[in-house]
Amino acid sequence: MTTPNILFLMTDQHRVDTLGAYGNACAKTPVIDEIARTGTRFDRWYTPTAICTPARASLLTGMAPFRHRVLANHERNVGYIEDLEEGMFTFPEALQEAGYSTALVGKWHAGYERTARSFGFDGPELPGQAWHNPVEAQDYLDYLAENDLPPYEISERIRGTLPNGGPGNLLAARLHQPLEATFEHYLATRAIELLERFAAERENDDTPFYLQLNFFGPHLPYILPDEYFDMFDVADVDLPASISETFEGKPPVQANYSAHWAFDTMPLETSRKLIAIYWGYVAMIDREMGRVMDAMERLGLVEDTAVFVTADHGEFTGSHRLHDKGPAMYEDIYRTAGILRVPGQEPGIVREEFVSLLDCTATILDLAGADPARAVDSRSLLPLTTRDEVPWQDDIVCEYHGHHFPYPQRMLRNDRYKLVVNPESVNELYDLASDPDEVRNRYEDPDLLEVRRRMSRRLYELLVARGDNFFHWMTSMYDIGEVSYDPMMSGLDEASYPTS
Repeated sequence: MTTPNILFLMTDQHRVDTLGAYGNACAKTPVIDEIARTGTRFDRWYTPTAICTPARASLLTGMAPFRHRVLANHERNVGYIEDLEEGMFTFPEALQEAGYSTALVGKWHAGYERTARSFGFDGPELPGQAWHNPVEAQDYLDYLAENDLPPYEISERIRGTLPNGGPGNLLAARLHQPLEATFEHYLATRAIELLERFAAERENDDTPFYLQLNFFGPHLPYILPDEYFDMFDVADVDLPASISETFEGKPPVQANYSAHWAFDTMPLETSRKLIAIYWGYVAMIDREMGRVMDAMERLGLVEDTAVFVTADHGEFTGSHRLHDKGPAMYEDIYRTAGILRVPGQEPGIVREEFVSLLDCTATILDLAGADPARAVDSRSLLPLTTRDEVPWQDDIVCEYHGHHFPYPQRMLRNDRYKLVVNPESVNELYDLASDPDEVRNRYEDPDLLEVRRRMSRRLYELLVARGDNFFHWMTSMYDIGEVSYDPMMSGLDEASYPTS
């Protein structure tokens, strides 16, 4: 096989349970489901952090957020740096060195001043920080004009009421445009145009390509034309079990976020309708991915192109009486879809290992014949695209640093349990075998004391190994066992702490 092309399909704020391949019997996602059927589906795929810019910067660098230090989105930044440092390793640099053409269509959001073009990506220039479709972007307006399509117009806005009495964030609305005028259709069209160019280059000089298509959806607000706004009957939508959340024994910030998203100011039937619209948004994006995959087939690119399908993070959509994402490390926003199909692989592989969006970076490098070790916190997933037994870490660490305000968190998830450390508040421990919806915090449960101690020690050891200085708080505050250094870091008192 020649050096493979790489097509990276990425959604934003996308719940894994909206896809047929992941068990949603109502879903209308035949394109993503087919990629999963013919490739490898990862059932324990996590984001390194459930917020756009840090997660996307991690994909770009193969570094955990604490290491690359781009820790918050620009539009809600509270003092963190907003761009990767000049000279920091990024995978497009390695691909370009390996002879790849590189392009990105759609949402960037991996920095502020430095755009996709700063890293050598071709593609239309779009606002880099928007959390919704940038319908005022000039290239999109030109697309509408060139195709005699009507402008953006919405009605039937869905929003709650903020604690101070103001109007809540826009959650959804009906779009008065045909499908061909939607921003999602526009993005797929631009991606197909690049595929056509790359196919010609490939035929002339065998140049491989990397094309990343980043949809802005299904991030809220869910702005859809009639066909998708009304695609799903609310009677077919079950409310999430965690909608019964009381926040008892939970960090108070979660109840504050529920108020910020105005959940209790809207009737439950509105929440049910929002879920139905969200499913419709996913179905619409799946259709547009289908147009791209059809173009791949038409251009003869399928057999020598690796395809990724994933998201930067998940979405609450009413789970835990929340919307969007935030300082709550629940599965709803940390576990996402992760699908990889590589040329020549056996179809229908399903893996249970804990893997991460971070691992895409080393995988991309591995596919291109570049050194995956340059992505220092990433592991190539290629060994997992087989049925072979592969040595793999049996737990995963995720992190969060804040959004509207600084809020440091670390999470350890293993086969059964999840530990979340919240330094300013109560910690959390969930038994996902008996409580998959993470409603009952059992951190103080004496029956799980040994589990808590074991997981605290394990999280501590992993943070130390990474060089994540969050471990210093754990040293003094929790039962993590003996340490081999002076935790006061004074160097003056040999007896300041027991050592192993």
